[in-house]
Amino acid sequence: MKKIFSVVLLTFIVYGTFAQTTTITKKTKPKIDIADRAADHLMIDLTTDHWTNMPDTISNHQKGFSRGFSIYYMFDKPFKTSPNWSVAFGLGISNSNIFFDKMSVGLNATGAVLPFQNLDSSNHFDKYKLSTTFVEVPVELRFTKHPENNKKSFKAALGAKVGLMLNAHTKGVTEVDKYGNLVNDFTEKISNTAFFNGTRLTATARVGYGSFSLYGSYQITSLLKDGAGPDIKFFQIGVCLSGL
Repeated sequence: MKKIFSVVLLTFIVYGTFAQTTTITKKTKPKIDIADRAADHLMIDLTTDHWTNMPDTISNHQKGFSRGFSIYYMFDKPFKTSPNWSVAFGLGISNSNIFFDKMSVGLNATGAVLPFQNLDSSNHFDKYKLSTTFVEVPVELRFTKHPENNKKSFKAALGAKVGLMLNAHTKGVTEVDKYGNLVNDFTEKISNTAFFNGTRLTATARVGYGSFSLYGSYQITSLLKDGAGPDIKFFQIGVCLSGL
């Protein structure tokens, strides 16, 4: 009798063990609401501008605060599977100003080579710059740590810009002699794009928090045409303002 009872009890225990159902609750990742986020549509860059690969005969005559300004409007497209990441593209315009001391850049020259003339012992302009302007199409791969609150989030981006030159000109203000004495108080502006590559490709990077980012760019293509002068590459370091 005891044996029969033991067998029956064991049968119920085994049956009960296999009959149990285990409910597993799957944890789902909360959905991020980015419908009303600020997507960095309007971008403004304020930069210090520099040239590389210059001979000393040119670089020794650079002076002052060479600077640039860019403004873009970009469309931001978040990845559906990962809204922390997005791709942005748009259209904008950029301007760069490189300042020189006791030097002229001969944009009106008739030869094939752009002349940079040393004016240490001659009359020269007290303020003198070379300005270039491009219309550009920027593309960025963006990362935002908190995309639902873009204005209070770490963010970073890598990208590139394709540019088309609109204008290149020199501007000289107030002619002085080699000692700095006034010769003629006038302004001279000469425009010519013949020595420059009409298109350029630039690599870009940004990292920052909220509406402020550190910004850097480096021109991959040469500023001047082949044979028109040194293989000058253009780069910028500055800040980017965004948030709209």
